[in-house]
Amino acid sequence: MTAVIEQPANKPRPWAAPPRPPWEEEPSKAGLAGKGIALSFACLAILFPLWIVIVTSLSSRKTIDEAGGLVLVPKGITFIAYQELLSGGQVTRAAIVSVLVTLVGTLFSMAVSVLCAYGLSRSGSLGHRWILMTLLATMFFSAGLIPTYLLVQSLGLMDSYLALILPSAISVFNILVLRGFFMGISQELIDSARIDGAGDFRILRQIVMPLSRAVLAVITLFYAVGYWSAWFNASLYLNDQDMMPLQNVMIQLVQKQEAPVGLGQAIKTGQLSGLAVQMAVMVMALLPVAVLSPFVQRHFKKGMLTGAVKG
Repeated sequence: MTAVIEQPANKPRPWAAPPRPPWEEEPSKAGLAGKGIALSFACLAILFPLWIVIVTSLSSRKTIDEAGGLVLVPKGITFIAYQELLSGGQVTRAAIVSVLVTLVGTLFSMAVSVLCAYGLSRSGSLGHRWILMTLLATMFFSAGLIPTYLLVQSLGLMDSYLALILPSAISVFNILVLRGFFMGISQELIDSARIDGAGDFRILRQIVMPLSRAVLAVITLFYAVGYWSAWFNASLYLNDQDMMPLQNVMIQLVQKQEAPVGLGQAIKTGQLSGLAVQMAVMVMALLPVAVLSPFVQRHFKKGMLTGAVKG
């Protein structure tokens, strides 16, 4: 005879929703329907413009002319706009510049922010109160645009990629968020590591940072999106068009100031639509954030579970 193992009746199913607290009322059908309608409208408001941008970038010049501009219903798909943009030229070079500036800037900003936040989270560190007050003062009072420009110029950073990183490398708000999270880590863990002979850098690397994966992922995303979307510093400190990042090239295309090398002739001869090029550059600018966000969101959840400390 085959033994039959009975499953516990109260075992929760992995796909089932978490139990509702006893003080929380069951949602009504009207409430559920209202939430569904509101979420549907919100998703439509977000996806509809994105749909138009993607479809227009994949449309031929004939389709765009027949639609009178932006295309809502696709009539054939062509990748000529993306092929021309990625064939080697100003747009390709600008995309490489944006990627490198984002990677280097994010690493530098995270390194400085984590070290500063950890030092400020230790109440016994040297001068932490005065440093904290100084950082807080910069959130409310700033020198302004002209002194900042003169400082960058005096440091010899004009027409340099460092001008895209250093002026906006540190965010006091992000440091305060990291500091608050570090202060919430159990002091007993840090004290036990000190008893075992660990120094501050080892404590930060092996204890504090693994328990702070969630907040580190959030701040990393903040910095990365900020560097990727930045265009103002490049318009101020860069005069060479070959050094411009992708966002500045996109602004030039959208405002029809100047067509990148190789695209102007294709647009004039009718092989390519200028509107399709503009939409294609927008898609290229949005694609990295749209692709990486789901993975980062999943990492947020994993980091919060890993970093939970019970008192």
